[in-house]
Amino acid sequence: LSNVVFATHFGGTGQDACFVLDVSPTTGNIYVAGATTSTDLPGVNNQSVLHNTFQGGQTDGFIAMYNGTTGQLMATTYMGNNGNDMLYGIQCDKAGFVYIMGTATAAWTIRNSPFNNNNNQAAGKQFVAKINPDLNAWVYSANFGKGQQNPDISPIAFLVDRCENVYVSGWGGGINSSQGYPNAGTNGMPIVNPVNPNFQGDGSDFYLFVLEKNAVRQLYGGLYGAFGGFGDHVDGGTSRFDAQGVIYHAVCSCKGQGGSGFPVTAGVDSDVNNGGQGAQCNLAVFKIALDFAGVGSGLKSSIPGSTRDTSGCVPLLVNFTDTIAIAQKYIWNFGDGSADVTTTTPTVPHTFNAPGTFRVRLIAIDSNTCNIADTSFVNIRVRNDDATVGFNSIKLLPCDSLKYEFVNTSVPPPNKPFRNNSFVWLFDDGTTLTTGNQRVTKAYAASGTYNVRLILTDTNYCNAPDTAFEVIRAAAAVEARFTTPPSGCIPYNASFNNISIAGQTFFWRFGDGTTSTERNPTHLYNTPGIYRITLIATDPGTCNLVDSTSFTITVSSSPTVRFSFSPNPPETNTPVTFVNTSTGGNYYRWLFGDGDSLVTTRTDTLVQHIYQRSATFQVCLKARNQFGCEADSCVSLRSSVEPLVDVASAFTPNGDGINDIVRVRGFGIARMNWRIFNRWGQLVYQGTNPNQGWDGKYQGVLQAQDVFNYVLDLEFSDGTKLQKKGDITLLR
Repeated sequence: LSNVVFATHFGGTGQDACFVLDVSPTTGNIYVAGATTSTDLPGVNNQSVLHNTFQGGQTDGFIAMYNGTTGQLMATTYMGNNGNDMLYGIQCDKAGFVYIMGTATAAWTIRNSPFNNNNNQAAGKQFVAKINPDLNAWVYSANFGKGQQNPDISPIAFLVDRCENVYVSGWGGGINSSQGYPNAGTNGMPIVNPVNPNFQGDGSDFYLFVLEKNAVRQLYGGLYGAFGGFGDHVDGGTSRFDAQGVIYHAVCSCKGQGGSGFPVTAGVDSDVNNGGQGAQCNLAVFKIALDFAGVGSGLKSSIPGSTRDTSGCVPLLVNFTDTIAIAQKYIWNFGDGSADVTTTTPTVPHTFNAPGTFRVRLIAIDSNTCNIADTSFVNIRVRNDDATVGFNSIKLLPCDSLKYEFVNTSVPPPNKPFRNNSFVWLFDDGTTLTTGNQRVTKAYAASGTYNVRLILTDTNYCNAPDTAFEVIRAAAAVEARFTTPPSGCIPYNASFNNISIAGQTFFWRFGDGTTSTERNPTHLYNTPGIYRITLIATDPGTCNLVDSTSFTITVSSSPTVRFSFSPNPPETNTPVTFVNTSTGGNYYRWLFGDGDSLVTTRTDTLVQHIYQRSATFQVCLKARNQFGCEADSCVSLRSSVEPLVDVASAFTPNGDGINDIVRVRGFGIARMNWRIFNRWGQLVYQGTNPNQGWDGKYQGVLQAQDVFNYVLDLEFSDGTKLQKKGDITLLR
């Protein structure tokens, strides 16, 4: 955009407006369209154009064709009839044919339009047309609408897709009606295959229209917008179709007085219009994929770590993706002599093993679409001029200084020396420096740990950007520090996090006779015990030169888990007793295999469990010690259960811990509903869990001594059902 290729005025002696333009993909010619009152537009003396004279009425539309290289005006044609004609859209298809869209106030010319012949749209005031590239003949001309005297909508977006389907978007309603189009509105516009068939319009909505190739039929007609309130509208310039036939609308949504509001989908950023009442409007955005544009291909390359990159060093691994991803089959050609690859997924990797520039082609295929296939390309440049990036750091004297010298040890490829701006230093204190490969010095203002990076930014080398990294611990004195968990379980792979202040070399003793010089080592302990870990940090640039620190950890074995149970073999309707003979744990969790569990910290207490059905259960005991080391043991157990139930006839809720609660007792109980009533028929307790019961209280108050009736509905594990009735005496 630095040089003007050509610039020109266009117009006649009347009022002229250029609204839209497009460039032919075949010739590069530029087509400009709009409206005019001039009867003497330049370029109309070309006798071969459709209309070389003004067609009458208030305004005519026009199309002007310019040479895209020289700027020469090649032809101009008027477009219109005896009314007010406007061209609001112009597009070229892949063969260079010209399509126009606009509105009229008189009958628009119909040519070669099966859609109009079949749908009697002769009086529609919105039109689309296809014209020869030289502007000298109709291919077809069609119109659509309700047959009113004036246009129904204000057109705002126009597209011709790869299948030569034509798309129009517009809005209409009360605002248009107040601007000289009293019959404008979207109610009554032809609706075909809408995405929202239950939409209830109010006449002031957005209308989307799609006409099939060669004006054969209407593929789509649908509305979108709020119901009621101040009418939806758009002020222009914020509505577009993309090449896939997807409409993007940024519009004015106004709450008005009442109405149901602008429709939104779940999960959007904002689902509330915060505008005030009346004509106070906020922005609303919607996107609709109309899916008539056929199969598309959008090839994207990405080199690991750099999305959409197209250049790198040999051998170069590139991941290719079809960004549209709607095809049934994909054929990839990598341009390096390797065989084509066919996939049914829109991604494929490929490695280029030789330098060069390769034109990669993707053919996306769907035989059920109008165009069957679409092709896209991307150029990949593979190079062998990579540089080696590296640096060293040297702390400068005196010992309490925080000043460092950084030595760039990077190596360029042969015959390609570094330039004076090939590198950027990032010192991790907010400062940067752009240099060549010379040494640099840096003085830090405060002690601390700094992640220094040297970045090769020069794209003269195929591995740019590439980074070398070093941690600088700047301090006057070295101080050894590290963190590690205080305990672990064998086999324990301990990790040590070195957080020393300063330090250039480090020496570790792990307490078992082994050592390490790594900065952040790991060490495997296979034997339980207490180990004293020592870190010695050395830094010849500091004043104290060396410092050490120690920390003790405990490495524990896991508990030994054992248990037994009885009776074995099982006895019918007999609780199972478990004996915990484990050692080395302080926390135990029983999993009885039927969904119940129990947690305890003791091994000297027997554990009993009642199974409610005959089956084989996997019983597990999990143990943990104070160091978090865990172990478990599982056995299979069979139970024998026959349905049985009983309820005590009396209980004494006096708080002595003996017979304070009355419960349902039994075996094989799958579900129950137990209701207890006082002598007046009032429900005082209801329970569904056999392990719970009634404590004699109603609404928190202990009841007086009395006889209470109950109804117990049961279903057993074998599917049988039972209702049991009886009474209970509360004794005080």
